[in-house]
Amino acid sequence: MLNQSSALDHLFQALADPTRRVMVERLCRGPASVTELAAPFSMSLPAVVQHLQVLESSGLVRSEKVGRVRTCRIEPAALRAAEGWIQQRRTMWERRLDRLGDFLAESGEPAKTIQGEEP
Repeated sequence: MLNQSSALDHLFQALADPTRRVMVERLCRGPASVTELAAPFSMSLPAVVQHLQVLESSGLVRSEKVGRVRTCRIEPAALRAAEGWIQQRRTMWERRLDRLGDFLAESGEPAKTIQGEEP
């Protein structure tokens, strides 16, 4: 459990940066060279490489160098791990909210609306 937690910590830390999220979104469409990944950003190539190193160390991205071109690709298993963690929390909260709704319905309490919303 602790190893999984540590892996998720690295994954979410990597995704915390908007530049890296854009890179991940691009790589979800298919492999790309470092130069292609750097194109939308006004930063140096070494800065882009640093972002990619964070993504690689988190397990989200892997790369390979063929000749002078380094090609990056997404690692779907890492995304599935994050998705699974989020889904577990969503399921837990949905169950809790369902139980609250059932309790309110049984107790006859009228549902209160959020300011400005209609019931």
